[in-house]
Amino acid sequence: MTRKHVAKRTLFAGTIATLAVASFATATLAHLHARNDAATSPPPASIPQVVVSRPLAREIDSRLGFLGQFSAIEQVELRAQVGGTLTGIHFRDGDIVHKGDLLFTIDARPYEIKLAQANALLETASARLALADRELNRAQVLASKSFGTEQTVDQRTAEHRSAQAAVDDARAQIRDAEFDVEHCRITALFTGLIGSHLVSVGNLIAGSRAATTPTTLLATMVSLDPIWLDFDMSESDFLAYSRDRARSKGSAANRVEIALGDETRFLRQGTLDFMDNALNRSSGTIHARATVPNPDRLLTPFARVQLVVGAPVQALLVPDAAVLPDQTEHLVMTVGADKTVVPKLVEIGDLEGGLRVIRSGLAPSDQVIIDGIPQASPGAKVAPQDGTIRYVAAAGRG
Repeated sequence: MTRKHVAKRTLFAGTIATLAVASFATATLAHLHARNDAATSPPPASIPQVVVSRPLAREIDSRLGFLGQFSAIEQVELRAQVGGTLTGIHFRDGDIVHKGDLLFTIDARPYEIKLAQANALLETASARLALADRELNRAQVLASKSFGTEQTVDQRTAEHRSAQAAVDDARAQIRDAEFDVEHCRITALFTGLIGSHLVSVGNLIAGSRAATTPTTLLATMVSLDPIWLDFDMSESDFLAYSRDRARSKGSAANRVEIALGDETRFLRQGTLDFMDNALNRSSGTIHARATVPNPDRLLTPFARVQLVVGAPVQALLVPDAAVLPDQTEHLVMTVGADKTVVPKLVEIGDLEGGLRVIRSGLAPSDQVIIDGIPQASPGAKVAPQDGTIRYVAAAGRG
């Protein structure tokens, strides 16, 4: 074989090898691209499942809400009516004292001396009256027998009246002295909570009777049960209350329900018994007051108030978790006939039986999403399952 033929065969073999390598490389790159495409392409998404139910229809009454403040029905400043030295304090600061309990004692000896003097004056005046009575009878007998004169009778009559006046004056002094002695013991006028004592034993206190200096404040005391709850009503609330009271003749519109700051349900009740006769021009409100029983003495300075107005009306209720806040508005997610999520703008009310009252925005036939809300985006397809909305009567209203 010539050298020329050998060179041609070598070139042909090299070309074949090059093409084989190129084909292998191309196949390998295609395989890698196929694997990468398979790894990056997402799998088909599954349709999320949600639980839906129609809103619960129930009759509820309309209510107005306020923030109120408690105050004592009875509150008194304990001041002495007689002056003297304070000899005893018979309570502990902050005690609940009962009507008639002894609170303070004042040295009564000066007034007991005055009472003894008044009793002595009464005895003297009574003796003079007895003598004047006998002398008047004697003068009248002598005058009837012409042994005495009318002038003597008139004189004895005047003396008798003077003696009677002295007896009356002595008796008045006795009552005055007894009053002073009685008021050396200061007792509770009603059952309530007493504050701290403001004067210690041994101090000289000024009383209100014949005092030349201001009277001494000994302590303060407030009643606890029942208690007042004061709140202010706006013009629109007052009109709603007035219309309902005119319809119900005051029977239903006088009931208020109350919840303390740490309570979620309005379980306490009171009676609206006062409405002011004038509008506060600076605030545009009218003052109202309810009387509330306080047997457990747990009522704190502030409370939330609900005033029942209007007859019961039909309302729709959904779980509170099904209501989504959207800035200043609220949304409820529903499922349409084509199984897509449809958000609806609603106006909400109070909590009733653990459920949120929907005032407007929902229809009784709407399918409300009550579970699976995070997976339900507006316009998305969902797989709805039937659920049930339950009313919890023990939850009350909040």
